Amino acid sequence: MLVGARNLEQGIAAAKTIGPDAHAVQLDVTSAASIDAAATRIRGEFGRLDVLVNNAGIAHVGKPGRSVAEVVAASRPSVASLDEVRAVFETNVFGVIAVTQAMLPLLREAPAGRIVNVSSGLGSLTLNSDPSFPYRAAISAVYSPSKTALNAITLAFAVELESTPIKVNAVCPGFTATDINNFEGTRTVQQAAREPVRLALLDANGPTGTFSNEDGPLPW
Repeated sequence: MLVGARNLEQGIAAAKTIGPDAHAVQLDVTSAASIDAAATRIRGEFGRLDVLVNNAGIAHVGKPGRSVAEVVAASRPSVASLDEVRAVFETNVFGVIAVTQAMLPLLREAPAGRIVNVSSGLGSLTLNSDPSFPYRAAISAVYSPSKTALNAITLAFAVELESTPIKVNAVCPGFTATDINNFEGTRTVQQAAREPVRLALLDANGPTGTFSNEDGPLPW
């Protein structure tokens, strides 16, 4: 298992908590040099990549520790900073494209490559257009559209690769308590990992080009 981290020392510490078979790799998804170096290292040490989980994501670039309510208020379409929109897209969308493109040759070397993009129900236009959707009030001009774009990228890669053994799917882990929401989330990391792990371990008959959570398919 490879653990990508912008800060290599923190990545090493995280890998140690997983076990001796986990290895840290320095990876900043907004840096072409970092992405290329990671791909070169993986090629040299492992020869291939079986599963790529694009989990890097940010909700804002403001002061750390802001509450979810504060982030949402600052992300309303009427007040959102275009610089912040660009910065979030740089990680959540462009970073996924760049990393996937760099790792695709390594995934092609695997007998059954898998790509799992960590998205969000907040990226579903169908859900957000429904007044009964419980998280509708959190839709923004920053994070939400970045996940909508990520879903589109997921489907684009899936369509391109559908004639290969590689499967590409998007997953919503739910409102998980992590740094991205100042640990206000209601789900544990262990709960959030279930659906991404399932998609990473799909057999040859598994789907590609889907968007789901632990309860089943989600609308785009």
